[in-house]
Amino acid sequence: PFDSKLDNPAERARLAQVFERGLKSVVGYTLPLRPLPKVTGLTWRSGPWFLRDDRMYLVPGDSAMGYRLPLESLPWIAPEDRVKTWERDPMEPRVVLPSHRELAAGPAADGGDRLGTLTGEGQATGPAAPDDDLVRTALCVEPRAGILRVFMPPLEELEDYLALVSAIEETASSLGQAVQLEGYHPPSDPRLTRIQVTPDPGVIEVNIHPACDWRELVDNTTDLYEEAKACGLASDKFMLDGRHCGTGGGNHITLGGATPAESPFLRRPDLLRSLTSYWLNHPSLSYLFSGLFVGPTSQAPRLDEARQDSLYELDIAFDVLSRQKGDAPPWLVDRLFRHLLVDVTGNTHRTEICIDKLFSPDSASGRQGLVELRAFEMPPDSRMSCAAQLLVRALLAWFWLRPYERSVTRWGTALSDRFMLPHFLARDLDDVISELRSAGFALSAGWFSPHYEFRFPLLGRVAADGCELEMRQAIEPWHVLGEQPDAGGNVRYVDSSVERVEVVTRNMHDSRHALICNGRRVPLHPTGTAGEYVAGVRYRAWQPPTALHPTIQPHVPLTFTLLDTWSERALGGCTYHVAHPGGRSYDVFPRNALEAEARRATRFFPFGHSHGRVSLPPLERSAELPLTLDLRRYAP
Repeated sequence: PFDSKLDNPAERARLAQVFERGLKSVVGYTLPLRPLPKVTGLTWRSGPWFLRDDRMYLVPGDSAMGYRLPLESLPWIAPEDRVKTWERDPMEPRVVLPSHRELAAGPAADGGDRLGTLTGEGQATGPAAPDDDLVRTALCVEPRAGILRVFMPPLEELEDYLALVSAIEETASSLGQAVQLEGYHPPSDPRLTRIQVTPDPGVIEVNIHPACDWRELVDNTTDLYEEAKACGLASDKFMLDGRHCGTGGGNHITLGGATPAESPFLRRPDLLRSLTSYWLNHPSLSYLFSGLFVGPTSQAPRLDEARQDSLYELDIAFDVLSRQKGDAPPWLVDRLFRHLLVDVTGNTHRTEICIDKLFSPDSASGRQGLVELRAFEMPPDSRMSCAAQLLVRALLAWFWLRPYERSVTRWGTALSDRFMLPHFLARDLDDVISELRSAGFALSAGWFSPHYEFRFPLLGRVAADGCELEMRQAIEPWHVLGEQPDAGGNVRYVDSSVERVEVVTRNMHDSRHALICNGRRVPLHPTGTAGEYVAGVRYRAWQPPTALHPTIQPHVPLTFTLLDTWSERALGGCTYHVAHPGGRSYDVFPRNALEAEARRATRFFPFGHSHGRVSLPPLERSAELPLTLDLRRYAP
């Protein structure tokens, strides 16, 4: 009674439901059931369950009754304890089952075989297969929430599962009673395709069935978006400040074959090397299609984001694989890359290129020949998803024809400096498209313009004295903070208070013009186009209770001033607010795209900069981040 957990609202609701239903009421019905080996000529086997009480009490909980059966209370018969006897017909074997208290011993008093039902003294008989035992799997029927639910038992063969489903369907049809199947999934079988819908925190996860060709893939993706829209679901949302972004759900692309033997990664182990090397050499593939949370502690970190020594070890793995000359066994591919394609904690699933289902010798579920690309967020439109999948398919086809054997680039701090800016990611993706076009794949860079505009929305533009200033949202990796106690246990917060914007200036003269942000000079970098320069500005947007460097105050609003250094005169500028400029705190999310756009428009002003004579501050260029002005660091 002192552990009733009544302070928990969920526990109170559960207890109320239990008492309303009644402690002595029947929850459902259980039929012990298992398939028999086909050599016996029989199909299914049932049998009694022997419990201490007249009633079977379920394990407390709210889940389906099939998950709460008291299986631990059933006697377990070891093979060496079975006593097999026969009556007159030798083709009808019978078995004596010992109880959980003592084994049956000796013949019956009349000199015949001891046959009967299992009692407390431990006797049970009945028609059985030669390998008979207590039937421990069961089919459960339970009316719950106004629906008659049938709980499927665990089965090893697909034929048995389908036969049981057919029997249930036939019975339901003859009774005119609708039922809902639940319980264990059908056994894995290459002849069976499945679509799985799973509730995740904040999103609905849908795993669709594999596609054998491009037309089927497009149909699957389009149908999924249409069905989700019909249910009132969407793959995008608006934040409080009006920013249009994804839901955070993954658009993970899983690659493989109909069977593990048909997987291209097992038929051609060099394909995984090509894929890994190319992804590391082109960061746009990691960041352009991802969500807001990137970095070494995200759900899909790059191999080189946290540990640079992994690249050295990766080169050794490539050398070992190349010495196999195409004859590498499947298990070797797993062991070469399993401990490298991981996150900083060693998790094989939370990584950009996940191979935990490729060919792990440890379990059957890990030997499916699958490679999962996890750095893809669900885009707002089905055609954007199809374009990303088409890019991956083209790259794999290219690697199949011509393996990619270039060495892996050591980007170092350029990952968190250069490739956090939209300009350089767009240039990198252009290189990818150009290489594919040279290889005979007619892709167009314009197909990915929606991804660029959605991932890096335009914040505003301003022109002054022939010069132009453009601001876009950039990428900022979030840090997972150290563990600290909280109500109910230990937690680790994510510091999302730091943001980054990209500034691009055009028609500037490098020896005459300069750009100032909040009194600090922006380290502009030439893009290769005459008069065009780019840089990133990193700043604290808000002050959370727990964050890195808690004494640093927010740097908002951001005030940019375009300066003529020859006359030391301000030419123009703009002001950017990360929240409502009047200090208003929005209580609800935008109701539609128009309200979201209105909130975004109120945060950028083509004025508010310094006026008149302005002195030029010194240029601060960091050795680690030469393209980024970090306002959190004080000027020397």
